[in-house]
Order: sequence, then structure tokens, then C-alpha cells
Amino acid sequence: MSDIFKILQHRILVLDGAMGTMLQRYNFTEDDFRGSRFKDFKHPLKGNNDLLSLTQPEAIAEVHRKYFEAGADIVETNTFSGTTIGMADYHMEDLVYELNFESAKIAKQVAEEFTKANPKKPRFVTGSIGPTNRTASLSPDVNRPEYRAVTFDELRIAYKQQVEALIDGGSDILLVETIFDTLNAKAALFAIQEVKEERNIDIPVMVSGTITDASGRTLSGQTVEAFLISISHIPLLSVGFNCALGADQLQPYLKRLSHETDFYTSAHPNAGLPNAFGEYDQTAKQMQQLIENYLKDDLINIIGGCCGTTPEHIKAIAEVAANYKPRVIPAQAGIS
Repeated sequence: MSDIFKILQHRILVLDGAMGTMLQRYNFTEDDFRGSRFKDFKHPLKGNNDLLSLTQPEAIAEVHRKYFEAGADIVETNTFSGTTIGMADYHMEDLVYELNFESAKIAKQVAEEFTKANPKKPRFVTGSIGPTNRTASLSPDVNRPEYRAVTFDELRIAYKQQVEALIDGGSDILLVETIFDTLNAKAALFAIQEVKEERNIDIPVMVSGTITDASGRTLSGQTVEAFLISISHIPLLSVGFNCALGADQLQPYLKRLSHETDFYTSAHPNAGLPNAFGEYDQTAKQMQQLIENYLKDDLINIIGGCCGTTPEHIKAIAEVAANYKPRVIPAQAGIS
């Protein structure tokens, strides 16, 4: 995987867009989510997008294919909620290994198709590791500020199972993303380090936090700089931000981040802010113009899209990214 480090010195890499936005286009029913295998499952399954890697694998492969066709260099696995903690909502904790393994396998097969067709443009798979629906730093009960719904060790164990399956399935990179609580992320990074040491392997790791509002802080209260310091003890491929904000709202925080780190930087913002119906109206052309401001300011090494983005958005982003050189990190200044 030294290839990706070399490529990043010479060009901006493009990440894919939203998986959920694309899956909504299929209008899958409860029966579609269940497939034949889970026809008689006792609990509702509609909305468990990760499960579609088992029940609708052709659709997942098609989404990956569309993003690669649009110009993406990296696609994320369909595993955003793929921990025992996330799957507890659907009573499917025992499926976690299989869900992550199969999701990575599907993405890897599609990536290999595109790499084989054009070896000069290798395609990569990053294992998507979401934040879970619990926070280790904050209490969910305002009347019990000392209470925690999950412990660091519970998170570490859950993340470790996910990481092992993502690697076994063929992931080239791991992406700890949409981080609203850095303590959760540290548990994921601890688990990744454990697996790397136990297997004597090295796999690049991307970290992507979430600035939740105009205060410029994560949900657990950290500023850009505090977030960066909290995760910089781990050797990372990249650090960046995604979700919550559109490209224009995210830019000032990305600027602060890029000036403070020697890691490569990434961003995959939403297609603007949601409207009153929770939908994203920002067009591919509008987002392209906003992303170009990142490129003009030399802020980015990896760029993609989050909620509301589609292959049309990624195609527009890839087209403009091809016209700019990647951000030069201080540690590599002067290296050709």
C-alpha cells in the first residue's frame, strides 16, 4: 500500500459519495431488506443498509461501480453501522463479521475490475468504520451526567471485530469517520493498532471528524486543534472532516486543520445543508464550485462527498480536482 502514499504526492485522490443516498433510489421494501435468508426474522429490518450487502449484493456492487465510473479512486465499504453496538438495534449482532467481510469483498471485486481495465489508475477500498450510536464522553441522560451508555473497552472490542472482518474481506485502507466523540475514535484506533500488531501488518488509516455546528466543535466539545492533537499519536494516512456541514461551511475548519498537520488531509462534505424535508438540494455544479475553493487554497489531498452526494457530484468533483496539484505537506516540502 506504499502505492497510495506515492500517488498522494502527485495528485488529489477522489473518494466516493453517499451510499445511503444512492440506496434510497432503489426504494427497497421490508421484503427486499429481508431477502429469502431473513424472510422469517422476528424483528423489522428495513433501514439496515449494511444488511443489503447480504440480501442485495448486486445493488451494493452497482453503487460502487457508478462511483468508480464517475472518477472515484477510493470507495467506502457499506459498513457504516457494522459493529455489534450498531447492529443491536436490529438484533443482528451475530452477523457483524459476515456483514463487514462481505461488504469489503464486494467493493474489492469491483475495484479490481476497474484497476484491471486501467492499471495506471489503481482503485482502492476503504473500510468504513462509523461512530456507533453511543458516545463514551457524554451521558444520554441529562439527570445523570455521570452515566455512560458504553465504555471504552466495549467500543474497542466491537471495533476490533469490525476491523478484522474489513481486513479479511480485502480493504486496502481503514476509515474511522463521522467522529462526533473523539473518545469513540480513540477506541477504534486502539483496536486497529491491536489488530496490526497481532497480525504484523500495516494498513493505512484515515480519520475523519465531524464539526457539528457553527461553533466549530465536535459534539463532545473539541475544537479543530484539540481534535487533531487527540488523534495524532497514531501514524495516519490522512485526517479530515465529513458530514454535518456543506462544503462552504466546512472550509474555514478545513483551513485550520490543513495548516496544523503533517498528515494528508481529506474532506467529504454534504451536498449543502438539508432543507425542511431533510433533503439535499445542492447540485453537482454548485458543489464543484465550492470544492474548487478548497483546491485554490491548497487545503486538500483526498476529496469526496457525504450525505446527499451522488455519482454526478463525484464526477464534477473529480473533473475539477484533476486541474489542481495536491496540498504539499510540510514534511515533504522540497521532495520531488
